Amino acid sequence: MDRSDYKGRLKQLAIQTIKAVQKLDVTESNRIFARQLIRSITSAGANYRAACRGKSKADFVYKLKIVEEELDESMYWLELIKELNPTADFETLWKEADELVAMTVSSIKTAKQSK
Repeated sequence: MDRSDYKGRLKQLAIQTIKAVQKLDVTESNRIFARQLIRSITSAGANYRAACRGKSKADFVYKLKIVEEELDESMYWLELIKELNPTADFETLWKEADELVAMTVSSIKTAKQSK
C-alpha cells in the first residue's frame, strides 16, 4: 500500500466515524466521547500528512508514532461509545482503526531499519 492509499483510508475512516457519531442519541456522554473521538481520528490523518512531509527519517518516525497514538486513542473512544450504545455499529470502524495501527507500527519498524 502506498502513501496515497494509506492517506485515503485514514480520511475515509474519519468521514465514516463522523457520520456514525452523528447518528448517536444526544446524551452528555455521547457528546463528550464523540467530540474526543472526532478529534483523535482526524488528528491521525492530519499527522500522517505531516509525517509524509517530514524533514528527516527521525521526523517521519516521530510523526508516525503520533499517528499510532491517535489511532489507539480513537479505538478507546470507539470502545466506550460501543459499550454505552450497544445497538450502534462501531465494530467496523474499530477493526479499520486496528488495521491502520498495525500498518503504522510496521511502517515505523521499516523506517527505523532503513538506511
